[in-house]
Amino acid sequence: MTAHQTVLYEEALEQLNIKPDGIYLDCTFGRGGHSSGILKALNSAGRLLALDRDMDAIASNEAKRLLEDSRFSLHHASFLELSAIIEQQGYKRKVDGILMDLGVSSPQLDNAERGFSFLRDGPLDMRMDSNHGLSAAEYLERVDEKELVRVLFEYGEERFARRIANAVISQRQQQPVQTTLQLAKLIENSVPFRDKHKHPATRSFQAIRIEINQELEQIKIGLKQAADVLAPSGRLVVIAFHSLEDRIVKRFIRDQAGPKINPGKLPIKEQDIEQGQLRKIGKSIRAQQQELQQNPRARSAVMRVGEKR
Repeated sequence: MTAHQTVLYEEALEQLNIKPDGIYLDCTFGRGGHSSGILKALNSAGRLLALDRDMDAIASNEAKRLLEDSRFSLHHASFLELSAIIEQQGYKRKVDGILMDLGVSSPQLDNAERGFSFLRDGPLDMRMDSNHGLSAAEYLERVDEKELVRVLFEYGEERFARRIANAVISQRQQQPVQTTLQLAKLIENSVPFRDKHKHPATRSFQAIRIEINQELEQIKIGLKQAADVLAPSGRLVVIAFHSLEDRIVKRFIRDQAGPKINPGKLPIKEQDIEQGQLRKIGKSIRAQQQELQQNPRARSAVMRVGEKR
């Protein structure tokens, strides 16, 4: 197994601009890399809340270790529940920093039973929360061909979406696709040629995972809730790993950083124009060469930062 390495660790802590007595939220606990760093920067008055959809993360040894710290609490929850949990704690508009580290983690990819990777044979699951929703296998048994083409094309940017969808539908009429390697082989046999440095199943696995976990919708809602619960001057730090995620984050920060209405030629005074909730902080941040050498997964990571007005 690949040891989990925290992406953009130093950069995330720096951009959170941590106050020792502040309140912080790590929206994707994973194996606690960022959370550990935040806790180290807090004094006895500081507080850190963390969320994760994945029960493996909640039950991990890293979580058990950090939960011994009274300043820390961990919640089995998705981005959709961010605002509710913050309100339950009495921290609405009091949060000094929020970190969102998007996408799938190394432990999820490395565990064949989770079904995220086409490199290991296992049940075709792919759910971030294994207790809820359809597995990838169940989804592929029910989805119609037109919808599957849309998902593969939009979420995987897969140019052979029609060929792959047709192969999946044809196969399930004989026998449903149940394992990761069955699906990977089916995709491999469906495409006329393969990229030199990318497995032909890469885009399709990403697309199906995004769809069954409703990842992009979760990000959109989570960003809105995060901006709402931040205290004035609180930081929102988001790490995305592919263009679809990053596009949502980039647009959200841009839209929140601008005026809410465009006065055009109307006789509206500048001071009457309502501003968005955030200020954009700096340019996008990427991993330095030293981190890339130690952790190739960081190559696709893009960090963007907004600050509450």
